[in-house]
Amino acid sequence: MKLSILDQAPITKGNTAAKALKNAEELAILGDKLGYHRMWMAEHHGTTHFASSAPEITAAHLAAKTENIRIGTGGVMMMHYSPLKLAEVFKTLSAFSPGRIDFGVGRAPGGDTYAMYALAEGRRPMLDNMYEKLDIAMELIANEVPEDDLYSRTIATPAKVVLPEAWLLGSTGNSAFEAAKRGVGYSFAQFFNGELSKEILDIYRDNFTPSPLMEKPQMNVSYMVTVADTKEEAEYQAKPQDIWRLNFRKGRLLHVLTPEEAKDYPLTEMDRMVIQENRKIHIVGAAKEVASFLQEEQAQYGFDEAMIISIPHSQKQRLRVYELLAGELL
Repeated sequence: MKLSILDQAPITKGNTAAKALKNAEELAILGDKLGYHRMWMAEHHGTTHFASSAPEITAAHLAAKTENIRIGTGGVMMMHYSPLKLAEVFKTLSAFSPGRIDFGVGRAPGGDTYAMYALAEGRRPMLDNMYEKLDIAMELIANEVPEDDLYSRTIATPAKVVLPEAWLLGSTGNSAFEAAKRGVGYSFAQFFNGELSKEILDIYRDNFTPSPLMEKPQMNVSYMVTVADTKEEAEYQAKPQDIWRLNFRKGRLLHVLTPEEAKDYPLTEMDRMVIQENRKIHIVGAAKEVASFLQEEQAQYGFDEAMIISIPHSQKQRLRVYELLAGELL
């Protein structure tokens, strides 16, 4: 099974945004050495909890720091950008790192309403043309002439570069058919709500039509994972993220605590039940145990790769997660 990395450049308690971005660089270099297949940067706006607001810029930096791992966005949020700009950005990335760039896109805003309108310079954001925007961006990337008059009289430069792979993100299954008929990879965010089904991936696989940006169907599934040498240690390292998610559900945005702070954090019986329920979207355990779970998931659903997102408080522990999983699965 291929293993990949999804990173949001998390800013844990006591750390800075600049350090979070340097941590992403360190993780990319480690992933490259360990044999991870790809690393994507997410896009988040209007938050002090994640530093990944410009994933295409971070991707350029990470690609320059690595040699073999594919680098991309998971994803760049289409609503904020012109298809021409998207095409030019990713063709430029591909010119610098041919054969290693992923054009991964999403339809969400990546932030709250305030950020969404600020990015649109106060205009009402266009929310109902995402797939058309993706179509046009893909045509421009592939050096084709779009039918849309606005984009038919220009080209996306640089021209004649190796084309990136194109991917569409989803978390409910609604976009599986749309990804298939456009000939792009399909990335399912299992860590959002835990609603992956075989039916979703079968819809994608059965309806896939090749495109210049992807010849065969490719599917990856993103899992939130915390592993350690023992299950007890993994639970200890996972509790800060459990508490963060718990507060997020209550509308409270806090930085990820240290394990020491989380250990004695006051929890009601209902809180404990919610954390236990969240174990379907936060996979915690010893490395061998979690590796077996991921292999069972792949056997059941038939995806090509597992994409791992992990947010322990410390960078040392985060790197250890990826080392342990690589030791079991790569």
